[in-house]
Amino acid sequence: MKRLVIITVGKTHSGKTTFAKALESKLNNSFIMDQDNNAEFLNTYYKNLLPKQGPNILKHAISKVIVDYAKEQTDFHIIASSANRTRIGRKYLLEEVYDKDTFVSILVHFDIPDEVLHQRVTKSQRSTNILRGSYSNFEEVLVSQQSGSMNKAVVDPTEGEADYLFVIRDNREVDSVIKDIVHIAKSL
Repeated sequence: MKRLVIITVGKTHSGKTTFAKALESKLNNSFIMDQDNNAEFLNTYYKNLLPKQGPNILKHAISKVIVDYAKEQTDFHIIASSANRTRIGRKYLLEEVYDKDTFVSILVHFDIPDEVLHQRVTKSQRSTNILRGSYSNFEEVLVSQQSGSMNKAVVDPTEGEADYLFVIRDNREVDSVIKDIVHIAKSL
């Protein structure tokens, strides 16, 4: 039996985690794979092991173990809540991690205006314990992501990258996207 992998795409504070939690509550037999949880765990208990710069290899290794376990030991739908802003990263997930024989793939792109994101990060009460390196708050993360948007590797998802693509430009669209995803799951 096929199952879903729902991969979120978007900048910090665009609503990915909130969406993932709402979807998990409506989508039976699902769980959230959120790398921010792994980052917080590592920053709390294993901070000395983390690299000061570059990719967080340990966070990615823990995420891989969790995903591999879910794939091999459960029949859960997987909600992968992370930024996933590069086409290369999404391609890796869609072709290498979540194979087409097992998973129906869904990308949910949070295309929230930068001015809205700026308002959210300035009011944010979210723990900064997931941050490392040169970032001390989410406003710095957002500024970096905005300038990173000039990077050719950072591109919006397009039709055909996954089996389904949903774009959320406003929080009022979340409920209808969740209903559509639940409907897709029921049709498997």
